[in-house]
Amino acid sequence: MVEPLTIPDTSPGSATTKVASYDIYLTRFLNPDGTLAAEPPAFATDREQARALYELMVRTRLFDKKAVALQRTGQLGTYAAVLGQEAIGVAIGHALKAEDVFIPAYREYAAQFARGVPMVRILQYWGGDERGMDYPAGTPSHHDFPLSVPIATHIPHAIGVAYAMKLRGEKRVVLASCGDGATSKGDWYEAVSAAKVWNLPIVFLVNNNGWAISMPSHRQTGAQTFAQKGLAGGISGEQVDGNDVIATRFVLERAIERARNGEGPSLVEALTYRLHDHTTADDARRYRPEQEVTDAWDRCPVKRYKAYLEARGFWTAADEDALIADGTAIAESTAQEFLKTAPQAPEAIFEHLYERLPKSLEWQRDEVAARGPVGGH
Repeated sequence: MVEPLTIPDTSPGSATTKVASYDIYLTRFLNPDGTLAAEPPAFATDREQARALYELMVRTRLFDKKAVALQRTGQLGTYAAVLGQEAIGVAIGHALKAEDVFIPAYREYAAQFARGVPMVRILQYWGGDERGMDYPAGTPSHHDFPLSVPIATHIPHAIGVAYAMKLRGEKRVVLASCGDGATSKGDWYEAVSAAKVWNLPIVFLVNNNGWAISMPSHRQTGAQTFAQKGLAGGISGEQVDGNDVIATRFVLERAIERARNGEGPSLVEALTYRLHDHTTADDARRYRPEQEVTDAWDRCPVKRYKAYLEARGFWTAADEDALIADGTAIAESTAQEFLKTAPQAPEAIFEHLYERLPKSLEWQRDEVAARGPVGGH
């Protein structure tokens, strides 16, 4: 646990006066072994709600395992695994309301599943199929943004969305997620500054898994916490144990409702750990100590929350077996659906570049269409 950081008053005399100070607080309800660190909020004591959080975590982990297997066997492009960070996506998915807008980075799959994104869309995205970003009409995800692989470039987009909500007088909120490395980008700082100046209904979620690809946190920043980076822009910042799904949902719900009620933006730093490589194109053994990974497994969010549910009498071994069987079957059927999806025609690339294709590009589209599929099939 990071101790609250307070700027001390070291003034030698009356000529120097302290003008500002701050504290950063960490919220946690579950200890790493699943025992309670504090009395949980009401949703965590409701059997059905509590079980739903766990079920989504496990289903996401099983999907993730299948996606990695597809990539390893040459059936999927580079994929960013979410192993060890499932609780954050689950919490986002349960904290946001249907009318809110989620602008994600590329590891919060659970949040997308909760908001109606079919699992096959995520596979299509990483398979290079534009249809992977076409989320179903009638679901909350339909007005969400697609995954953003470029680092922090989506954060200014979130400012534009939140500004539009404010102009329209809508009681809606934007939640934009990013990794700890994104907070080193100018895009991110500009967005934080604008969010407070315009008092926008936005929550910034910084997923601090300790690594920005191969760069550890202590080499990215001299700040004691990532949460305090919001303070430079006038935004309140706090930490949450991102491996504690109860705490993460609780903190996000509180920040989201503050934004919804006109109380301005917030920054939440979720502390977690990346148990997999950065992506399937990475080998973290080159830069990360194996013991560090071993120790992190003791803080696994799935294991921690399962222990809590069992202790409360909300979960049994039979429940676990049924969930694993069902989740595995869904992951497998999703993979088969993806593999059997016919590729788009080559000219489909022109369909999403513009709302209306300029005349100057029509001949290119027609020429590509006339050539037919590459290789003649």
